[in-house]
Amino acid sequence: MENPTITAAEIARLAGVGRAAVSNWRKRHPDFPAPVGGTTASPEFDLIQVEQWLRTLGKLPELATADRLWRHLAAASDSPAAGLAAVGAQLLARQRGSRSASIDAQLTPLLPDVDALADELGPQGAFDELWQRFSAPGPGRPFATPDDLADLMIGLANVGGGSVLDPAAGSGAILRAAARAGSTSMYGQELDDELARLAGLWLALHDVPGEVNGGDSLRADAFAGRAVDAVVCHPPFGATNWGDEELGHDPRWIVGTTPRTEPELAWVQHALAHVRVGGHAVLLMPPTVASRRAGKRIRGELLRRGHLRAVIALPPGVAAPHGVPLHLWVLRRAATDAPPPARALLIDAAGGELADTAPRVLAAWRAFATAPNGDVEEAGFARAVPVIELLDEEVDLTPARRQPAVVGEASGEHLVRTRERLAAIVGELPALLPQVTPAPDGPDGLFLTVGELAKTGALHLIGPIRAGTSTPAPDGPLVLTVQDVLAGAEASGRVDDRFGQEIPLAVGDVVVPMIARQLTARVVTTEGMLLGRNLYLLRPNPAALDPWFLAGQLRTSANVKQSSSLSGTMRFDIRRAQVRRLSLDEQRTHGDAFRRLDAFESAIRQAASLGAELAQLTADGLARGALRPDAGIR
Repeated sequence: MENPTITAAEIARLAGVGRAAVSNWRKRHPDFPAPVGGTTASPEFDLIQVEQWLRTLGKLPELATADRLWRHLAAASDSPAAGLAAVGAQLLARQRGSRSASIDAQLTPLLPDVDALADELGPQGAFDELWQRFSAPGPGRPFATPDDLADLMIGLANVGGGSVLDPAAGSGAILRAAARAGSTSMYGQELDDELARLAGLWLALHDVPGEVNGGDSLRADAFAGRAVDAVVCHPPFGATNWGDEELGHDPRWIVGTTPRTEPELAWVQHALAHVRVGGHAVLLMPPTVASRRAGKRIRGELLRRGHLRAVIALPPGVAAPHGVPLHLWVLRRAATDAPPPARALLIDAAGGELADTAPRVLAAWRAFATAPNGDVEEAGFARAVPVIELLDEEVDLTPARRQPAVVGEASGEHLVRTRERLAAIVGELPALLPQVTPAPDGPDGLFLTVGELAKTGALHLIGPIRAGTSTPAPDGPLVLTVQDVLAGAEASGRVDDRFGQEIPLAVGDVVVPMIARQLTARVVTTEGMLLGRNLYLLRPNPAALDPWFLAGQLRTSANVKQSSSLSGTMRFDIRRAQVRRLSLDEQRTHGDAFRRLDAFESAIRQAASLGAELAQLTADGLARGALRPDAGIR
């Protein structure tokens, strides 16, 4: 029986050191474990032996059972999904009081830890702990639909206690959102058999009625003939081989044969075919589907027959591919003999953050869905457009192209207020910029890593927790999210049934996102918030560390390189970040400069945003004739 293996790079991450340190250990310590596989250039080592060696030298931090189990599981399995599915089957068997299912020989050494975690948390809780680690973004991990987006999609579908189908279920993010919303039965299909098995295990361990099957939903529909209350789906984008030839006359094409170059519209029709009359379908779509010429006929028929009810433009980055501002399509299966609605709702929510816009989107959709004439209009955001207006030569459903402009007196007042706010901020900039001078002898000082500072008691390192947060609710404690930290905004998350350990934040705490495009450190200045998911919490000992000095030191360019893994969105191990060693008085002097610099950067961001808004308002007003140039100024 073979133990799981680990590379030199993984040993470095395990011990919280650089790869050079591992190379030095191999040269300087004769008892360092010998390679058991790999190549000369990239050797692999026995994970158990390495852990024992690191623990003997005091270089292996103590891990919680779930962390230790997940590390071994990921290393021992051909894929994280397969390993988690195997352990999930063991936990399900234990929950049902039956004999354990067979397990791969490589995973057998992990069973004591599986049992220990199940003893501590129960089978369901143990699976959820491992699930949180599996679903954290990282190299080789599937792109799951983010929870906040899944919750919005389920909210638009208004599932209540009904049945839900996701025909492109992935690892089950949308099905889990449906469970949170009270759905009583859930069904899914997923091309990747391992992910389908995982999603099905989650349902079974949480006693949710339903099933998840493997296979291609378009070519081999596992639920043919079944109608549900809602279909909610994040289908694959841009598929070139989706089965158009063999499916040319498929009965699911209820508004006409889907063109070969419009695979996303095939998913739309597949979803509609599975929704009962009056039920909703919500699909995440690339924005080009709203305007491509090849899909004009299908879009037109969806409108004419009353199926397509709303198109919602989302902010960029809400889901993969992160550089594309995606759309949500909301459909309602119309009865064949019912008169089609006169209007369709177009919402342009691309200009903000999802956490801020999701409640507004839901409110606009519900107002539209319940209004007698579907008459909704919010300038620059939402408009209930007459269907006859949309059925023009292009049938372009891009929301931004159909929004009413802010006109008249309101736009003039808005322009004046924006200009006044911009002038006030620009006037404050010189006073905010910290005064600094070059050090006469150049850079100096010794540095300690955050991991070393934690060992000496200079700070306490907590997290990152893997608990979830949801769209803001009316009450309950506020949760500081990654988005809040990156935007410098107030806490916007709320505790919900996915939230695990509640860690209150104190004034002087420093929080750092684990995953972001840029290393960001924020000092907590108000009480009453909880630590959100994927955030490190660094709690300085006030007798040893100034929080503003610590935050300023963390965000340096050197630490971006030192503590990050290389990918489009970087993953930071903050324990490797370096902090300059100074006396507490010197720290406070530097901390004051970093505090002023933080205020300066915040003002610069506000000025840039207001400047762009002012330029657009002025251009729009001049073009419409609502504004005119001052003849006295040249």
